Amino acid sequence: MNQGRLVVIALSRAAILALMIVAGLGGAQADDYPARTATIIVPFAAGGPADITGRIVADIFSRHLGQKFVVENVVGAGGTTGTLRAAKAPADGYTLVSGHLGTNALAPAFYPNLAYDPQKDFAAVGLSAEFPEVLAVRKDFPAGNLREFVAYAKANPDKLNVGHAGVGSVSYIGCLLLHSAIGIKPTLVPFTGTGPVLNAMLAGQIDYECDPVLGTLGQVQAGNVRVLAIAAKKRSAMLPDVPTSHEQGLPEFDCSPFYGVFVPAGTPQPIIDKLSEALTKGLSEEAVQKRFAELGAESIDPSRRGPKALGELVKSEAARLMPILKAANEK
Repeated sequence: MNQGRLVVIALSRAAILALMIVAGLGGAQADDYPARTATIIVPFAAGGPADITGRIVADIFSRHLGQKFVVENVVGAGGTTGTLRAAKAPADGYTLVSGHLGTNALAPAFYPNLAYDPQKDFAAVGLSAEFPEVLAVRKDFPAGNLREFVAYAKANPDKLNVGHAGVGSVSYIGCLLLHSAIGIKPTLVPFTGTGPVLNAMLAGQIDYECDPVLGTLGQVQAGNVRVLAIAAKKRSAMLPDVPTSHEQGLPEFDCSPFYGVFVPAGTPQPIIDKLSEALTKGLSEEAVQKRFAELGAESIDPSRRGPKALGELVKSEAARLMPILKAANEK
């Protein structure tokens, strides 16, 4: 046996040994995980759908894994500031991000120099919730349904002010789909989250927003805000009298953003499995299901909750919406 072959064999054995050591370390980490407080980054301001969902998830992890999972709101750039921080964090399971359709699938459509790759820099843990979006308008807006809104918007695009939680946020994405379908380009007003957007609408500073059901539900029920359409194929159980965009002749306005948990790529698989198992257990609890239903979330079948299902959802939604949003954003 020549010397070169001996070297190759030695290197191969060393590589195998290294992999075994790494695998062993991953298993050891998983056995002890979590050994201290973990942080869930919510890349939007407190009070909005992303924040509420993130806090429900943090409570699930805390109860099922026996350590505190605390929420940290890191706002800016349509959620990409906080998401980038999560992407650059150590891949040890102690920094997670409660991301969504915008931050973890469609951000490249709006940020060509995005400093992270949603699909390569993250590993999926599991789907938390899906919320159909609504078209919510200030209570004195001169339209009573979606058709009247479209007519008014086409006649007065320069008069309209639209609030959103930053370029690439789900509120931005939803209204971009709406504007693309109508063929208008109103004034877009950015905020740090949909909570501040709603406050601005209550103060009469903006005319409307596109936001998941839970973002406006309380103010709608109080009569301070009106909803003209559900951006989905079926009506919301929380707003059963509000017709869908499909019913009102604008099927292009269809947006039910997903919210999910992600960790930095390279996080040991046993830790991801542990997180996913805890999340699945929590989402199966009657109290959690009731809470999400009260917030207007769609029921998620257990088969769609795991890492693989969320990873596939990220890819499919990016493939479906990226071309439309890139074209609309360029216009």
